[in-house]
Amino acid sequence: MLDGLRGEDSIAELYRREGISQGLYYKWSKDFMEAGKKRLAGDTARAANTDEVKDLRREARDLKEVVAEQTLELRFLKKSIVGDGATKNEIPCI
Repeated sequence: MLDGLRGEDSIAELYRREGISQGLYYKWSKDFMEAGKKRLAGDTARAANTDEVKDLRREARDLKEVVAEQTLELRFLKKSIVGDGATKNEIPCI
C-alpha cells in the first residue's frame, strides 16, 4: 500500500496485486493521509477509545465520591470520640 503512496507502483497494479478494489484503496489512502495531518497538527486523541475514556471518567468520579464519603465519616467518628472526653490523639480501644 505504501508503495502506491510513494509512487513506486501504479495504483492499478497495486490493487490488482493485493486483491482489493480501487475504491477501497482510495478510501484507505484518504484515511491514512487525514490521520497523518491530524497527528502533525498535534491531535493525538483517539476517537476509537471515546467510550473507554467516558468509562474511566465515570469510574474516577465514583471513586472520588467514595473517598469524600469516607472522609466525612472519619471526621464524624473523630469528633464523636473527642466529644466523649478523649483527646484528639487518644483513640479508645473498642
